[in-house]
Amino acid sequence: MKEKMKSALERFSKAIVQPLMYLSVAGTVLILGILLTNGSITAKIPFLQAAPFQLVGKLIYNCLMFLINNLSVIFCVGIAGALAKKNKGHASLIALMSYFLFLNANNITLSFIGRLAEMGPLGLYGTGQSTVLGIQVLDMGVFSGITLGCLTGYIFNKYGEKQFKGYFSMFSGVRFPFFLLILLSLFLGFGASYVWPVVQRGISALTDLIKSSGNVGLYIYGLLNKLLVPTGLHHLVYAPFQFTDVGGTLVLGDQIISGAYPIRVAEMNIPGVPFSPSTYYNSYTFNNLFPYIGIGLAFITTARKENRENTKAVMFPLMLAAILSAITEPMDFLFVFAAPLLFVVHSLISGGMLVLLKVLSIPASTSGGIVNIMISNLALGVEKTNWPLLLLLGVVTAVGYYFLFVFLIKKLNLKTPGRELTAEDAGSGDTAGSQSKDEPIRKLIEGLGGKANIESLDNCFTRLRVVVKDGSLIRDDLINTMKNSGIKKNGTDIQIVFGMQVPAVKSQVEDMLERM
Repeated sequence: MKEKMKSALERFSKAIVQPLMYLSVAGTVLILGILLTNGSITAKIPFLQAAPFQLVGKLIYNCLMFLINNLSVIFCVGIAGALAKKNKGHASLIALMSYFLFLNANNITLSFIGRLAEMGPLGLYGTGQSTVLGIQVLDMGVFSGITLGCLTGYIFNKYGEKQFKGYFSMFSGVRFPFFLLILLSLFLGFGASYVWPVVQRGISALTDLIKSSGNVGLYIYGLLNKLLVPTGLHHLVYAPFQFTDVGGTLVLGDQIISGAYPIRVAEMNIPGVPFSPSTYYNSYTFNNLFPYIGIGLAFITTARKENRENTKAVMFPLMLAAILSAITEPMDFLFVFAAPLLFVVHSLISGGMLVLLKVLSIPASTSGGIVNIMISNLALGVEKTNWPLLLLLGVVTAVGYYFLFVFLIKKLNLKTPGRELTAEDAGSGDTAGSQSKDEPIRKLIEGLGGKANIESLDNCFTRLRVVVKDGSLIRDDLINTMKNSGIKKNGTDIQIVFGMQVPAVKSQVEDMLERM
């Protein structure tokens, strides 16, 4: 049972890496969109306000943010394709269609039972529902996509070659998993309408405890706002505090202002008057900027020396996106599944940082990127915001995260980005000089027991992952014709570490298998 669980977790970890591979590229391009659309920056550089620049900026920013805001469907399709042993394209297409069915089933059920939320002044914000691909559904974050992607991969592998005779032959092959997933997707969409609100209410019930528990409650508030990010449930934690009287009230003349955010906006225009204590419910965004400097640098430092440049190429764009706009999801998902302990530690510290801001009397603005933070706090002044201490704390936080994460990664040998990377040219072997271009790949396949022995072929960031029929046919000497950093065998599950060149190796192996 233990081995089966370990194997399942390894397959899941491998699968979820697939869609994440593209986020560093998206993050690089997103930075340009941020620079062109940031109001604080364009105010200082007036020519960027010209229509052509604004159009380009909005195209880049809005289009790439659409990807980040729809990670659920990307995970669903990517995980299903990665888990599928054969016909990966069919598996991905079935996952996409199943996700559409799930969304519509959830929407129709909510509408039928009268639980479809009404749009308010803030749209669906704080209602526990959201719009996904134009369909109003329960806000389940990436949980729904990950769940449906895993189920699609499992069902596709189990029933993808099922054959029927006679009239039912139309359900044979890849069509049978699709038939099963039609039923499953409709059931899950229906069932989520009843089950997920219970989960949401459980999270929402914590708001009363948080409100009445002083600094302990503030700690829980900060912890949950980070810990629940992968599920999307963090919206249910901060929304009541931000926009309802749970986050406090302010009497201003004959007007009563409710919610931490509106109260802060009102108090920004009252010079000489300190911010209300409720303003610290806004400060959870501190944890979306400074920690990620230390986290990113820790990943780079702990990467293998020969592959550090490759790791920098992945991490720097994601770090810059966090610094300039506090967009952290691309970096979060790089380690929340690969090294969940680090994410738990990050969440625990996040709660503490929120309390520390209050204890040190630092009510400075922490929202948005570093440019927004500096401009907004400079405008309000040191007396009202204590912003120099905010920057000092930010630097200390980044340094603290760096040393803590480096220690944990090395001590526990955590598989963070770059830990198993090699800079060796995976396409060249020790004897490749006198061989044809295809010979190392051919020997690699022979070392895996030949074409007939290869059940499935895939890769993560650094490893070629192969499932074979008979593990006894593996020959290390032939595999080692191509330079690698190690071969890991677990029964029929074979992993060969090639580093960042592994996608090219996989492509060459697939081409060779087609020709054999």
